[in-house]
Amino acid sequence: MKKLIIAVAVMGAFAGSMAHAEDAVPEHSFTGNLSVVSDYRFRGVSQTFKQPAVQGGFDYAHSSGFYVGNWNSNVSGNSFTDGSIEMDLYGGYKFTIAPDLTGDVGVLYYYYPGAFNTGTNKKYNTTELYAAGTYKWFTLKYSSTVSDFFATPDSKGSGYLELNAAFEVADKTTLGFHVGQQKVRHNGSLDYTDYKVSLARDFGFATIGLAIIGTDVDGDGPVTSGSGKVKKTAGTTGVLSISKAF
Repeated sequence: MKKLIIAVAVMGAFAGSMAHAEDAVPEHSFTGNLSVVSDYRFRGVSQTFKQPAVQGGFDYAHSSGFYVGNWNSNVSGNSFTDGSIEMDLYGGYKFTIAPDLTGDVGVLYYYYPGAFNTGTNKKYNTTELYAAGTYKWFTLKYSSTVSDFFATPDSKGSGYLELNAAFEVADKTTLGFHVGQQKVRHNGSLDYTDYKVSLARDFGFATIGLAIIGTDVDGDGPVTSGSGKVKKTAGTTGVLSISKAF
């Protein structure tokens, strides 16, 4: 599920490509990423019971625009019963529409080995199709599930609309903004809006970032652990991160 470090890395890569548009694009490219975050937030909601996460993945891209990749993170069993890891598998196609305007379409599969929802007895595994358009500093993206939405019954066709912006405010320093709205089909009480403001700087050895993330979830989405401890997993919080792309 979509994420501060990857978002910053993609934004930085995009900015770099604009600055060096005259450079030849290699036919094949392989990249990787590794990060540590103080809390893994997916669409504003903590997936780690407000605990740290180690995340990483790799991507392959072809000069034609086709790409595939994998991204992974630890998650909390308090949110995903019998689950401890999220594995994202995705592939798609990026293309130029007009000067400064690019498109991106693809499919993303969220896989949680062994995890299931005790209330519905369904697995959390979810598949989404997505389409995005990027104009200079702004990206508008829509994702729609072709499966149930993370073990929610009768929720096929749920959608997430998001707007992201990234600006280089100083040398190797990126200011980011995000707002998104989640709609869960046939489950309107689960609809909500999330937002994020982030600042990240590339120090060479790593990129260090800070993000303020929140939602309008009623009651801040309390989740109770097995020991009875309650945490507001959708409440506004600050997330620190350190990442490295290679």
